[in-house]
Amino acid sequence: MKKTITYTTQGTCSQAIIVTVEEGTICEVSFVGGCHGNTQGIAALVKGMPIEEAITRLEGIDCRGRGTSCPDQLAKALRQAIEA
Repeated sequence: MKKTITYTTQGTCSQAIIVTVEEGTICEVSFVGGCHGNTQGIAALVKGMPIEEAITRLEGIDCRGRGTSCPDQLAKALRQAIEA
């Protein structure tokens, strides 16, 4: 069963991330706001990837000393999708 969540980001240029997952795999990711090229690239790279692998790869990435980044926020959104 596909599940879609909208995650409100914190500390990044993007305002939200919309994630669709199914059976432990990422189906679709879209960012609201942020650096369009970068967020499109991240979304394309994680599509079809197991959720846990994406979290491992993205969690903790920092953007300009903010303590987070769009990839890090995506990892948080994916954690929320697992728990929802």
